Amino acid sequence: MAHPFLTRDFEINWNELTPEQVQPDITAALAQAQSRIDAVAALPDADSTFESTFLALEKATEPLSRAWGLINHLDSVNNAPALREAYNAMLPAVSLFYAQIPLNPGLWRVLKAAADKPETQALTGVKARFRNETLADFREAGADLPAEKQQRLLAIEQDLARITQKYSENTLDSLNAYELLITEESKLAGLPDLARQAALQSARSKNLGTDAAPVWRFTLHAPSFSPAMEYLDDASIRERLYRAYFEIAAKAPHDNTPLIREILALRAEKAALLGKSNFADVVTERRMARNGGNALAFIERIHSRIHPAFHRELGELEAHKATLANAAPEALEPWDFAYINEKLRRARYDFDSEALRPYFSIDRVIAGLFTIAEKLFEVQIIERTGETKPGVWHQQVKFYEMRDKSGRHLGSFYADWHPRESKRGGAWMGSFITGEMQADGQLSPHLGVICGNLTAPLEGKPALLTHDEVTTIFHEFGHLIHHLLGTVEIRTLNGTNVAWDFVELPSQILENWCWERASLDLFARHYQTGDAIPEDLFHKMLAARTYGAARATMRQLLFGKMDLELHLDPERIRGQDLDTTLRSLLAAYRARTKSEAPFNIRNFGHLFSSSTGYAAGYYSYKWAEVLEADCFTRFLNEGVLNPATGASLRDTILSKGNSAPPETLFRAFMGRDPDPDALLRRDGLLN
Repeated sequence: MAHPFLTRDFEINWNELTPEQVQPDITAALAQAQSRIDAVAALPDADSTFESTFLALEKATEPLSRAWGLINHLDSVNNAPALREAYNAMLPAVSLFYAQIPLNPGLWRVLKAAADKPETQALTGVKARFRNETLADFREAGADLPAEKQQRLLAIEQDLARITQKYSENTLDSLNAYELLITEESKLAGLPDLARQAALQSARSKNLGTDAAPVWRFTLHAPSFSPAMEYLDDASIRERLYRAYFEIAAKAPHDNTPLIREILALRAEKAALLGKSNFADVVTERRMARNGGNALAFIERIHSRIHPAFHRELGELEAHKATLANAAPEALEPWDFAYINEKLRRARYDFDSEALRPYFSIDRVIAGLFTIAEKLFEVQIIERTGETKPGVWHQQVKFYEMRDKSGRHLGSFYADWHPRESKRGGAWMGSFITGEMQADGQLSPHLGVICGNLTAPLEGKPALLTHDEVTTIFHEFGHLIHHLLGTVEIRTLNGTNVAWDFVELPSQILENWCWERASLDLFARHYQTGDAIPEDLFHKMLAARTYGAARATMRQLLFGKMDLELHLDPERIRGQDLDTTLRSLLAAYRARTKSEAPFNIRNFGHLFSSSTGYAAGYYSYKWAEVLEADCFTRFLNEGVLNPATGASLRDTILSKGNSAPPETLFRAFMGRDPDPDALLRRDGLLN
């Protein structure tokens, strides 16, 4: 077709989505969307109804949003120079278009006229929620500002889109630029056999080494970097990898330092134009936290509760290293933490997390996850294979359908789990299509995607995952099922379109099924024998679950505080050394170290790789974790595979999207307000 990015086909023809089509397709989509918006804005007040304004506006941008979402996705999973050039060429126009919508005076006039009419005022339920959310969106984007301030807002939004995209590109390019080659096998002492084989395979993929003269290649991608930091006995190699990791996007030609300053300054200026004291207040106003001060107070409350345990755990690591070295205790080097942490865990619990890998082959894990979802949420998940499999963007990608128990198609999704150099790091979920209401009163199917950078299969073996990687799969599937089970009739209120400090509840609660015997037995089977995890290994795993909980929690609190402090008062870094300022702000949140530990701020994509993203919102992970720890107590009390409890979670939270405030949805499931100590209790940190 002439515009493949604009096709309405449910099964996407990825082969036709080429860089050459980006400019003509997005140009056409922009023109179509602008024409529709102009038609709404030109309505006389007398003709402005809820349907002709609010609902018409939502539909006006849907084709553009879908097409631009596909391009964003390809930029994340299949980044290449031609696509990057095409994306960046259209980014200013797309950013300007979306920024102009709430600043369109005619559009704002007809929306207010429609909202003031008795029939619109009388709306209830989802339609009333959509009316109120839309009006709030416009006001918070500057609809009531004078024209000169609106023009500056438009310029800021365009600048933020451009600079944050450059931040993301710098991070990816810098990540891929590094490799460490080892030619002496003796230097690999301590490294598990699977990680050793993966390093050998990585080198072979680059035509490095031979059978007679092997080479082991390490990168900064998590499946390579993490085992090396945890297990390599050679501290000098760990140091080289550690320093390289924290130099991602920290040096020319990929240095993100000046971009961070620009992004923070632009966000602060945006907040001032909107009449807010800081960007954190802009971001959190309609989230559960309500303002940046409350979010920071939440972080600091948990910090005060776990601070003693954090320092006790640090002392234990230092003492264990001293024992191993037959020396006096002293502060650890930053590159020693993961290594000594694993040594102490093994000594204390007789537990080596690598012992679990053979029980977590990726295909069994995913099959077990689907079985759990089927039991809890009354769905069927079927992989499309062979000739029935639609096109994908890479041969590793799989495609699945989700149906309800009657066979009705609820949605489909792609899964892309392994790292590639053209793919950004981390794990994430995305949505391509949100279903629309049909004549029969049912939504059309949703379409989504889950991605990760998990351990890849070795030659002759399946991909054998760590337990952390298993929880990553469950986490991203929690986001996905939030999307696929959505039943809200208005698209932009459906699925994961919820308050940012609520959106992690469905993802994080799914992680709990990675710890329960009843659920583990459905998928944690030895890849060769089919045996379940032995009872003694399972109990060791459970005993070690809260090991290092204070340090893990403090790490998340540090990220949350760093984020909030920068967005509450970015002036503190103006003219100052960024790292020096952060050390001062975060001293109470950091482990003491022998050498100065750097910060990950230059490759912290959550905060700086999009105009907003998790900026002033990283606290949301802990906030939502409190909620999910509380919610999971229902499953512990009623049965972790209890279909009635699963149906309740589906009916009160997973299917409801943003159709009601998150506090309302939580109470519908739990019958009460959240218990603020639920997470600390689960992590053994309550004092």
